[in-house]
This record gives sequence, structure tokens and C-alpha cells, in this order.
Amino acid sequence: MNPAAVPTPVDDVQGDGRWLSMHKRFLLEAKEKEPEVVFIGDSIIQQLANSEIWNRWFVPLHALNFGVGTDQTQNVLWRVMNGELEHVDPKVVVLLVGTNNHGFTAEQIVEGIMEIVRAIREKQPQAYIVLPTLLPRGQHPNPLRERNSKVNKLLISELMAMPRCETVVIDKGMVQADGSISHHDMYDYLHLTNAGYRKAFEPVYELLLQLLSEGQKEEENLILAE
Repeated sequence: MNPAAVPTPVDDVQGDGRWLSMHKRFLLEAKEKEPEVVFIGDSIIQQLANSEIWNRWFVPLHALNFGVGTDQTQNVLWRVMNGELEHVDPKVVVLLVGTNNHGFTAEQIVEGIMEIVRAIREKQPQAYIVLPTLLPRGQHPNPLRERNSKVNKLLISELMAMPRCETVVIDKGMVQADGSISHHDMYDYLHLTNAGYRKAFEPVYELLLQLLSEGQKEEENLILAE
């Protein structure tokens, strides 16, 4: 059995219960708010909420952020299957996770991501699912960067036939001509700076605008049909 595709809570090795506390907070936010967009994933999603573009681009779209640092595919799968996408009716769910699955093959990570996609579809059959590609990592070329690239290729192939499911390439311009990544885009060669977030998430924002507009037209057509 592939551990990356088995719903698993994070082991509280530090003893402060932070991961479960965040999960419970997300459950409460899901009950109290009416998001049109839900972002869920690891630290790349979590830190998006602290970037300059969050308030400018995504808050006006009525977005919630359910990102947790260090989460792997199996952890996000557990959160989805334990209530984070209940009590909400989003038009779009944005999922980004997988770069933290150290010790897993690209194939295992893709299987884990696809399990999350299936769980999201079960919980939110009406929603579009948007999957930004995994970002490159490390200042210079390295095995983990190659693995993430392979995940992206496999994932795009897997999702091509799935309705209401879109992948978005977000690493354009991140890797320079010499193969290096600038600290101006990724301050630790993994997490994004404000400039990096603008570069990576602009195509996500543009796609969300398009999908939300299409969703509005679908609703208007249904009303007219009635």
C-alpha cells in the first residue's frame, strides 16, 4: 500500500497540538464563512495568506486558506476526509501539495494527489478543482527538483481526461538560464518571496477569474431555464 495515498494525521512529535488545532480552526471557518474559493495544501499555500497578493487578488474572490506547513499528500487527504470541505459550497478548490513527500517516488506522490482529487470531487462534486504544478526547489539542479518535475508531467497526463479539473503551470521564469533559482523569487530556495508569489500565482488568479465568470454564467442560464 502506498503511504502517500492513505489518509494520515500528522504525528504530534513536538507535543503542542498545533496541527490538529489548525485543522479545528479550519473546520470552524468552514462553518462560519461562505467561500467561493478554497485553497488547501502545504506551506506554499499557507504562506500565500501572508503575501502581498492575498488581500489584493484572492480575498476579493471570497477565498479561504487551508494551508499547513510541512503537510504531505496523506496529511491533506486526511484533512479533506475529516471535514474541511464540509459546510462549504465553493465554486473552486485549489490544491497544491507533494513537495514535502520526501522518500516517495514521483509515481507515489501522484497517486496521493489523485486520491485527494477524488476525495474533493466526492465532497464537492460541483466545484472546479485547480492544481498548480509543484515548484522547483534548491538553488541548483538536484534530485528533488527532478522528482517534482516528473510529478508535474505525470499529474498533467492523469488529469487531462477529468472534467472540471485544471492544472496550472506556475514555475515559468523561476529557473534561470544557468539552472539556478534566485533568492529574489525563493528566499530559501523553497518558499516564495512576495515577488515570487506574484510570478507564480498570477496564472492561478487569472484562471480563477475565468472559472468564476463561467460559473456565474452557468448559474444565470439555470435561472433563465427555470
